[in-house]
Amino acid sequence: MDLTKAPFYLSRKEVEWVEDTLSKMSIEEKIGQLFCPIGYATDREYLDNELLRWHIGGMFFRDGQSKEMRDTFEYAQKHSRIPLLIPSNLEAGGDGAAIDGTPYGKQMSVAAAGDPKYAYYLGRIACSEAAALGINWAFAPVVDLDRNYHNPITNVRTYGDDADTVIRYAKEYLRAAKECGVATAIKHFPGDGIDERDQHLLTSVNSLTREEWNESFGKIYRALIAEDALTVMVGHIAMPAYEEHFSPENKNKIVPATLSKALLTELLRGRLGFNGLIITDATPMVGFTSAMDRATAVPLAIESGCDMFLFNKDLAEDYQFMADGYRKGILSKHRLEDANRRILALKAALHLPEKKAQNALVPQESELSVIKCREHVEWSRELADQSITLVKDTAQNLPLSPKKTKKVLLEILGDYASRERIQDTMQSLLKQEGFEVSIYEKEDFEHGVDNVESFHRKYDLVVYVGNIENASNQTTTRLNWYTFWGQGNNVPWFANEVPVVFISTANPYHLLDVPMIKTYINCYSNNNYMLEAVVEKLMGRSEFKGKSPVDPFCGRRELRF
Repeated sequence: MDLTKAPFYLSRKEVEWVEDTLSKMSIEEKIGQLFCPIGYATDREYLDNELLRWHIGGMFFRDGQSKEMRDTFEYAQKHSRIPLLIPSNLEAGGDGAAIDGTPYGKQMSVAAAGDPKYAYYLGRIACSEAAALGINWAFAPVVDLDRNYHNPITNVRTYGDDADTVIRYAKEYLRAAKECGVATAIKHFPGDGIDERDQHLLTSVNSLTREEWNESFGKIYRALIAEDALTVMVGHIAMPAYEEHFSPENKNKIVPATLSKALLTELLRGRLGFNGLIITDATPMVGFTSAMDRATAVPLAIESGCDMFLFNKDLAEDYQFMADGYRKGILSKHRLEDANRRILALKAALHLPEKKAQNALVPQESELSVIKCREHVEWSRELADQSITLVKDTAQNLPLSPKKTKKVLLEILGDYASRERIQDTMQSLLKQEGFEVSIYEKEDFEHGVDNVESFHRKYDLVVYVGNIENASNQTTTRLNWYTFWGQGNNVPWFANEVPVVFISTANPYHLLDVPMIKTYINCYSNNNYMLEAVVEKLMGRSEFKGKSPVDPFCGRRELRF
């Protein structure tokens, strides 16, 4: 391992820090450095007793308020002998790091805008706001290919289904992150979006042949490795074609990449030449936990080629599993040293030792002024304007006008935390345009069923907002209706009675379930900038400019009409 070469490019002094630090570490510290747990509380007692006592190499927190997160990271860094890696899911904007960060847009909205500069803006917003909190590692960009419209976890998180597009846009994100001093983790090797299932719930499968993989995911990883991506996140995703090629004894076995020496050591390190740090995806996922007993899997993940272990069922228990695995020989001394060397090299590449010496691992509180700064908000509004896609309007319902369709039934589909905000925002925006807006509630079904005459009397237009967000641990992002024999006003039985408009703020494939609706729009993201922009376009004051980076018709001719 030559740490002076790609992707670390360490100076002689930095290499000396790595080797000197490694030589002075105890076995307990070396085992602890392998772990990047998730934090569930910010009080100091919790940080000291549940996280820092295990000599962890990094820690991850779900987004909270920016000042709280900044103060938490400052405390943790001050109480860690070796500087911490602090990652965050920076896939869609600054709100990945802090609740009050700038919501920019999902990666698919970036691709729909049609210019790689929007991927650069995504990287600048997400990484500069995160860096102001003390975050130094982006678990982004997603470089999966969305080639199965049933997949519930990829879709709008990706740049689409084309490898060259993914490369162009991911490169711009990497460039922005580097300018912000933030490492990136390209994910999820060996590639999600082929299977229709979610690795959170089982070991999913990338079923491509070696030739197909080389021309798609392989092409992507080669290109981004050449761009000096510092880290790769590995999914609990099996790839039989290369598994059997490098390990014939595993024929007919489903081995997640996180436990596969064939995929990590032979393919990623060997054939693709990746010399950076490899981290697992979250290990409480069933795709990992169901592969074998955890006492074996924890040390075997590192022995197979991973360098860091993300999240835990129980940190104390997993630490003991790792220590026992080392004692039993499941985890070799060579791999323990090798993994620690790369962990320290990443920290050196991010200049964490120098920052620690200067007490500057976490910026001053004044740096939080970058969060939702004017430039970031302007970029977010620009993305919304450029990305929203009119998939079809075969009934020519647009533009809308309260003079033609005064009485509107607004229906928000999807029971997510964002539902109330979306409902309130859309209702307010439509009322400002002069519409009378009624909100559909489940209770409406219990109060009687409209026939055609009563429906016409009450409503002139129906606007659906499909807010079926990407979320872990769900088997589908399809539409589900609250109905009985087609009764009730939730299901679009009335598509030929009044104009109906469907706006998807997440999954771009909902036409599969509503082919009877003739006006369909994809926003790809559900932040308020998108909602404001889509109303502007509904009213005809702004053109629809987005181009879909996937096939919203799902390969079905009947959805086009």
